[in-house]
Amino acid sequence: MKNLLNTSSIGLLAGALMLASCGNQTKSTSTTDSTSTETTTTVEKPAGLKPTGPAPEWGPTIHPEMQAVIEKLVSYGDKPTESLSAVDARKNHTPTDAVMDLIKENNITLPAPGVDTVGKEIPVAGGNIHLRIYTPKTGKGPFPVIVYYHGGGFVIANIDVYNASAQGLAEQVGAVVVSVAYRLAPEHKFPTAHNDSFAAYEWTVKNAASINGDPKKIAVVGESAGGNLAANVSIMARDKKIMVPLHEVLVYPIAQADMTTKSYTTYAAAHPLNKPMMAWFTEKYVNAMAEAKDPRISLVNANLKGLPSTTIITAEIDPLNNDGMMLADKLKAAGVTVDTKNYDGVTHEFFGMAAVVPEAKEAQAYAADALKKVFGK
Repeated sequence: MKNLLNTSSIGLLAGALMLASCGNQTKSTSTTDSTSTETTTTVEKPAGLKPTGPAPEWGPTIHPEMQAVIEKLVSYGDKPTESLSAVDARKNHTPTDAVMDLIKENNITLPAPGVDTVGKEIPVAGGNIHLRIYTPKTGKGPFPVIVYYHGGGFVIANIDVYNASAQGLAEQVGAVVVSVAYRLAPEHKFPTAHNDSFAAYEWTVKNAASINGDPKKIAVVGESAGGNLAANVSIMARDKKIMVPLHEVLVYPIAQADMTTKSYTTYAAAHPLNKPMMAWFTEKYVNAMAEAKDPRISLVNANLKGLPSTTIITAEIDPLNNDGMMLADKLKAAGVTVDTKNYDGVTHEFFGMAAVVPEAKEAQAYAADALKKVFGK
């Protein structure tokens, strides 16, 4: 199973779909505006997900379920992403492959998806892009709408790989989710992904009613590169004077170009994202390395005033951990209401792993609660 996964089978990975088992506690640090509180959340853990070896040197605090996923991913023996062309890197196994295999190996039975999906092609400058629209099977529309942007460093992955996040949010929030297949680099250089992302948002604002959505209740969500794109959509909506999203959820977003931060240094060799991969992603997307400091990529340099309330989720074992925290500080300084939560013991890409990683289930619930609040649900 490679990067492009079967949609029907990957659909089983929806965020809320996780076997209930023994209750254990997972600690997460929660920050609202400039105040800080420690919260301890009881999270149901699936049975039987245990690592086979010791914690890796790059992640001594990794939690067992997360380590099991990483062990499975490493077991495929793929060549390092940063050593490959973009075309070949897209053929590597993904964390989603690892989760799917663990589900099979541990005989985890998941309920059927609670959404219907349909594809939609829309025109953008220089071509077309694909949208996947998730609609809840229960409830009565018009539903609130979430425009979702997947990760992959602007270069790899797709809406199939990130299906679990989009589907989980649709089910838990009770919202229509529009997942955006923006064009990838290096075939499409900066700022193509950013412009495609805004075009998809603008299409959604204009056509929400046609997809059983409420045009007055639209939010944006993104992971990693997608977190960067979601924030940029809010900025572009503000600047172009169209409806600004009601809320944005940014999951371990790319937010700045300095690769000497504490988290970049501490987790330089982490999996599934490491420092060499981030340099590779940047080189593939930008036209010249100086563009990495453009405020559209380095969000910490952008004008962040007037943006919607924001939820930022970070992972402890992640080169981008400090990116999210730096962006939160900049947003607060610009007068934006910000809630943040950092999840200990997990790596980049954990958010979509709710079927096997308890912190992911809790993080999706945290994001869903924030979205339901702004949607008045």
